[in-house]
Formats: sequence, structure tokens, C-alpha cells
Amino acid sequence: MAMTHTLTPTADLATDTEDVARLVTPDGERIADPELDRWVADVDAAALRALYRDMVLLRRIDSEGVALQRQGQLALWPPCQGQEATQIGTARGLRADDFAFPSYRETGVVFARGAKPADYVLAWRGEEHSTYNPYDINTASQQIIIGAQSLHAVGYAMGIQRDGTDQVAAAYFGDGASSQGDVNEAMVFAASYGAPVVFVCSNNQWAISEPVTVQAKFPIAGRAPGFGIPSMRVDGNDVLACLAAMRWAVDHARKGNGPAFIEAVTYRIGPHTTSDDPTRYRDKEEVERWKGRDPIARVEALLRAQGEFDDEFAASVAADADALAAEVRAAAQGAVTRDPITVLDNVYAEPHSGLEEQRAWFGAYLDGFATEDEAVAR
Repeated sequence: MAMTHTLTPTADLATDTEDVARLVTPDGERIADPELDRWVADVDAAALRALYRDMVLLRRIDSEGVALQRQGQLALWPPCQGQEATQIGTARGLRADDFAFPSYRETGVVFARGAKPADYVLAWRGEEHSTYNPYDINTASQQIIIGAQSLHAVGYAMGIQRDGTDQVAAAYFGDGASSQGDVNEAMVFAASYGAPVVFVCSNNQWAISEPVTVQAKFPIAGRAPGFGIPSMRVDGNDVLACLAAMRWAVDHARKGNGPAFIEAVTYRIGPHTTSDDPTRYRDKEEVERWKGRDPIARVEALLRAQGEFDDEFAASVAADADALAAEVRAAAQGAVTRDPITVLDNVYAEPHSGLEEQRAWFGAYLDGFATEDEAVAR
């Protein structure tokens, strides 16, 4: 069953926030959608509070990451403020044994999959290659090569087919990555082989300093049917709609119907990374307008309207966020940076002459920066 919402070709449709499927308005009003409602019929007030808590904790991890980078504890951080609903909603639609393939900005996906506090910061500090063991949380290392993870996800999904299991792979990427050959090639393979993979495009309006209108004049979700892949365009700031869309997509793939595609229309409130200055290419009015569509605030408004949000709950969530932030901060500040020469450790199962030559060359190079005592010790 194709769930593609009608996509009317109008000006600037790539950025349109009205031609999307949604269940909660920016004001926090619960509205009906005949295609989405059945996928979240089980989401009661307790489940909605859990989604709210997830988003608040994610935002706190994100703000802590930015602060740690500014303090010199991390080399870089890719903020995800404003995209909490897309990440939490879709990630919570996966089963524990499904496998996620996130990009560098999907901190929320990693969080929802069960990452530990140190897992958010050690890679960005340069201490570990991938921080967590991907098989511990069924989540690949966050990919910084734009769009490459889409190919990895399809390859994994084709492996699922050969294993004869009913897992699903999920590839996460941004609107800018949709212009990469990798993403389009992944969609060709997924459609041709009927691979059980879900493509999640977080259309956050900006690919570094290029607006989405440079990447696409029409909705990105409209491309998928051209590959033979059903798609849906949802309000990426509506966590309930994102959860529903992901459940539909996962169900479609899990039943052997092939891949599905979700375009979540959202916004990157902060910079592309902490090395970026978005004020050079974005209007302040645009940012403020999107802040008014905040994904966390709309769920709070909905819960308050239902009488399910009070001071006690707010304090509990705030305390959880404070505790998690402290653990993340301690993980970064307590990390012990290893000697640079150890980058050659554990490269091969067995030592060999080529590796020893590289170690000797690199050691001599490092000695050029070392004091006499350090060079002798090495």
C-alpha cells in the first residue's frame, strides 16, 4: 500500500510545511489523519510523555555537546536542535534487532538505540574510532561521509534477505545528501532487489550554507516513486507523525514489500557544525519562525491540554536531563588522551614489516615535536 501524500507542484514546495502529513499542529492540537492515525492508536498519555522525555534529554545532550566543544573538550559537534521529533519519532519506530545507519547529526537515533553517555563524545574528542560497538546497539557508526551510509544500509538489508530473517535496515541522511550519487544508487539497488530498508531524509532546509531549494524544487519525497519506492512527506517537528510514518515504512519493508521512503520536513536551528557561522547565510526571521514550531513545545502543549503535564512531571524530566548531562560532561572531561603512536595499534590481527616501518616513521615524526625525555621514553 503506497502512502504517498499528494504532492502539488507549487512554488517553493521543497520548503512547504503545509503539504505534509501531521498529527499534532505547532500549537499542540491533536488532529486526525486517515493514513497515520492507525499506526499510533496505541500511543497513550504515558507513551506521549516518554516521547517528550526523550526529546528533552536529546536536546540536553546536544546543548552539552556544543558547550563542551566551546570549552575545548571536543574537536567538533554537529548540533541537532530542532530535529528532535524526526530523530526520536523514527528511531522509536524501529525494533531492537533492526539496524540503523545514522549520519553524523543523528545523536537522537544513537540515544534512542541505547548509547551510553561516553558514546556521544569520545569520537568527537578523537579518542575512539566509532565510540560504541555497533553490534551492541544495532546501530552503525555515525557516518560523516555524506550519503555513504545509505549504501551500507541497503547492503545490510540485502544480507537480511539472504539470512531469511525479518529485520529492517534504516538509512538516515539530510536533504543535501539527496543530491549525492550514493543515495540515488542505494535507492536503485533497494528497489531492484526489494531490500527491506527505510530511507529517512531529514529535510532541515540547509545543506551547510545551501538552501534546500538549490537541492530540490519539489518535495524530495516525490523522487522515491520514480525508483518504484512508496514515500511519505511528514511534519518532521511532529514526533507523533514521525513515529506513525516510521511504523508504516518499517511494516511495509518487514512484510517483504521492499523499501520505503520518508521525508521529514524540519529545521536545523543551530549551525551546521560548531565550526559554522549560520548568520552569514540565514535570516534571523527565518530561524525565529521555525523556533515557533518547536517539536518539544508542541508535545508539552498537547499534554497540558490533556491534563497530563504538571510541575512534578516537568521537574522529573529536568532532573533526568541534568543527570545525563553530568554523565556526558564527566565522560568528556575524564577521557585520557592516548599517545598518537597508538593509532597504529590493533590495525591488523598480526604484526608485519610494513606496519613496523610505518610505526618507525611516525615515531620519528612525533619525536620532532617531543622533548628529549619524551623521545627517549617513546
